[in-house]
Amino acid sequence: MIGFQLLSPFGNAVWGNSKIPNARVRPGDANWPSPKKWERLKNSLKGELIKLESPFDVCKTTGDVEACKTLFQNLKNPYFLGDSPALTQTLGWFKAWETQPSVYAVAAQNSTDVAAAVNFARINNLRLVVKGGGHSYQGTSNAPDSLLIWTRKMNSITLHNLFVGKDCEGIQEPQHAVTIEAGAMWLQAYDAVTTKGGRYVQGGGCMTVGVAGLIQSGGFGSFSKNYGLAAAGLLEAEMVTANGEIEIVNAVRKPDLFWALKGGGGGTFGIVTKVTLRTRELPEKFGAVFGKISAGSNNSFKMLIEKVIQLYRNELFNPHWGETISFHSDNSMDFSLVFQGINKEEAELAWKDFRSWLNDNQDDFTIDRPLTIIDLPARSLWDVDFLNENAPGLIKMDEREGAPSKNAYWASNQQEAGQYLLAYQSIWIHKSLLEEEEQYKLRDALFEASRLWTTSLHFNKGLAGAKGEELEAAKNTAMNPVVLDSFALAIIAGEEEPSMEGLSGLEPDLQTATKGATKINAAMIALKKALTPTGSYLAESSYFEENWQQSYWGENYKKLSEIKKKYDPDGLFFVHNGVGSEEWSADGFTRKQ
Repeated sequence: MIGFQLLSPFGNAVWGNSKIPNARVRPGDANWPSPKKWERLKNSLKGELIKLESPFDVCKTTGDVEACKTLFQNLKNPYFLGDSPALTQTLGWFKAWETQPSVYAVAAQNSTDVAAAVNFARINNLRLVVKGGGHSYQGTSNAPDSLLIWTRKMNSITLHNLFVGKDCEGIQEPQHAVTIEAGAMWLQAYDAVTTKGGRYVQGGGCMTVGVAGLIQSGGFGSFSKNYGLAAAGLLEAEMVTANGEIEIVNAVRKPDLFWALKGGGGGTFGIVTKVTLRTRELPEKFGAVFGKISAGSNNSFKMLIEKVIQLYRNELFNPHWGETISFHSDNSMDFSLVFQGINKEEAELAWKDFRSWLNDNQDDFTIDRPLTIIDLPARSLWDVDFLNENAPGLIKMDEREGAPSKNAYWASNQQEAGQYLLAYQSIWIHKSLLEEEEQYKLRDALFEASRLWTTSLHFNKGLAGAKGEELEAAKNTAMNPVVLDSFALAIIAGEEEPSMEGLSGLEPDLQTATKGATKINAAMIALKKALTPTGSYLAESSYFEENWQQSYWGENYKKLSEIKKKYDPDGLFFVHNGVGSEEWSADGFTRKQ
């Protein structure tokens, strides 16, 4: 099937030189596919064609109070959300979007199913959407009146000791790698590669994020300063392009399309069905630092911020460290950091001077949670049995009856399950602000922003301080090059618990949402006043991102736009703020004149 256009059971409709339709069809339109056409699609699949209904109908129409209550409890379980083609991990965004089911979903079992769905959507002029993990904050795996390609059941994983890409013999050295189908989650990948295989693959920090989507967004994990961008580890991909062909792309086969997949955004250039990623040697230990400190006054909090910036610059600005420090409006600071490549004793040494300083200034600070440093065998970090026995508080389990025993997720990620976003803002922080004469600017910016809303620095989501070879590898991706000189991504965001408009008593609190969104956006404005705007990370940024082409891709956008036109000239693949989306209406249904 590779590189061959499948014969379609749905008729032949190639636009050729004819006029491309300016609007996609919706249910009820004269050109909406007939039941017989849908039946032919169904019969062509190895997987299923599912007629979708909203799970929230149980709360609207049946009046089954207990069933509705159970639904909302399940919305805090990321596995429940992932197992439903009619739901997304985020349920909506204030004044932006709300999760709504597609009309039909193709529950694909293989790439041939995906190709059949792509052909059907192209021939019948349908809005097409793809869902793997469904973790898109901006709702890109969600579109009403559409056909959904759902890859959840495509989750096989194969380890390789001597992988060479197709047609790359003599060009690439054989290397350790792993091939992962598009529907797999990162916990499944880590279980295969690390727990069972004793190696490491650079992927996402959240266990339930889909593998393929993260790679296409660029991809940061907890240890990005050492292992670089997840996208930079892509050796080869299998994908279905807009013409319905199943392609193998790599550095030799369609290298331009291969480059676009490495950070150019998911669901834009085609539908990825498999990725093959480089794997690495596993360090002996992974470790973490947890704690919380409160300052007794604004001036003391500024002192604490300044000292933490110095700590980061002097001890943590290197390939060993990653993750987050958060600054709160009540003058408290949360530490949730990880390390690799050093042991607990070496990590303790990095924090020694900071701890001494705190001890010398006890009148100004309260230790709400002591700074605690732990390490564990690296092979055990995603070993669910090990974590349940030795660190049960770190994870939560999928408690549905009959759920697989290894369905776990980090407890800290539960707030994201079923969230209703108020607002979400992010900005890269340039490494120049770590210079001694510039640190005061960063200190003041973090302080002012934190007056309005919690402001977090994600040190693993910026490559300044990373190993040289990883910086070089990142240059050969579609990511905004500013990431190379950014030491962190600042994130300011907020959410409500699961809610849905139109459900009496279960609707979003619009007054709270308005206040929250206003404060979050004002906090980012305060941060930007002191910083030079540098751009944002497309997977974790505002739905309303201004100048998103420059923000997400910088100088790479022109090349990405050319590749989009080359491989998808009719715009079959559309996502919000994706490459080429400026040519379509906000919902992706109407081409702009």
